[in-house]
This record gives sequence, structure tokens and C-alpha cells, in this order.
Amino acid sequence: MRTKTTRMLTESALFIAIGTVLSLVKIDVLFGGGPTLVSMLPLIVISHRWGWKWGTLTAFAYSLIQLLMGLDNVGYAKTFATAVGVVMLDYVIAYTVIGLSGLCDLKFGKTRTSMAVGVAVTFCLRFICHLISGAWIWGQWMPETYMNLTMTSPWLYSFLFNGWYMLTELVVTEIVLMLIYQPLRRYLHGEDVR
Repeated sequence: MRTKTTRMLTESALFIAIGTVLSLVKIDVLFGGGPTLVSMLPLIVISHRWGWKWGTLTAFAYSLIQLLMGLDNVGYAKTFATAVGVVMLDYVIAYTVIGLSGLCDLKFGKTRTSMAVGVAVTFCLRFICHLISGAWIWGQWMPETYMNLTMTSPWLYSFLFNGWYMLTELVVTEIVLMLIYQPLRRYLHGEDVR
């Protein structure tokens, strides 16, 4: 039991570190946000390897690191409620939900399909967090035009702003997952890989 726990902790710490480094490789856009180099994939892998509960705990730890790295964003909040909104919706909840990906194993078994559905579902949950935060908190900085459209609603702006980069992140993550699945299949399924 101790060996398994040590392995889980070590792998999670390593994958959090990998995800953190990958999160630094991103396409920056005006006002923040932007797709990263599959920074969520390590969290997805942990969730499917060790189960959704452990995956969620790992993703929560990752969310706290992302919060520390983006703490200056909280300074833009004009009220205590919006500061809490930034912390929870842009960081804690948005990244922690990625750890739920392993729940798909209950429906599909430990398969490529389970992981692909897990990515799609959890990225949609993350998008919803950013959508709400974007409209509620960041909408006050909405430009007059975005993507050659006149912006009249913070919800439309948030949908477009967060949608393009979350969709890009989703597609790239799914592609990389499909490419690495077979070579890493034994590891992903939690089999001994000595």
C-alpha cells in the first residue's frame, strides 16, 4: 500500500510539474487567455491512471499553482465578490474539473474512448467556468469590436474570447492524446510498467 501511495504522489507531483511547464508555452492574446501546449493532458492522464478522485485532488493542487502564477489577475477585481469569482472560476474550479475526466472510465472502461470523452466533457466544464467569469467579471473591459463583430453583450464577448482558445486547446489535446495513447497504453491503464 505504501509503495502504491508513494508512486501516486510521485507521479502526480511530476505530472503537475510537467503541466505547469506546458502551461507557460501558450499563445498569448490581448486581455490574457490563450491555448497552451496540452498543459491539461498530464491531469487527464493521472485521472485515468489513478481514478477520478485522485485525479481531482491532483487537479486541485495544479489549480492552486496556476492561481499563484496568475495572482495578479485577482487585483483587477473591483469587489470582494468578483475577487472570489476570479479565484474560483478562473482557477480553482476551472482547473479542478479536469480531474473528473477519469469518471468516464465508469461508463466506457479504461479505453481511448473514455479518455477522449473525458477530455471533451471536462474541457466543456472548464469553458463554462471561464464563460461565466468572462461575462460577469472581465466583461467590463470588453472592446467595442472583437473578431470583426460589434460587441454589445459581455456574454457574447466571453463566449467568443474563451471559446476560440478552449476549442483550440480541446482539439490539440485530443490529437496528442490519440497519438500517445497506444505507446503509453499499459501506463495509462495502471499496469505495471517496469
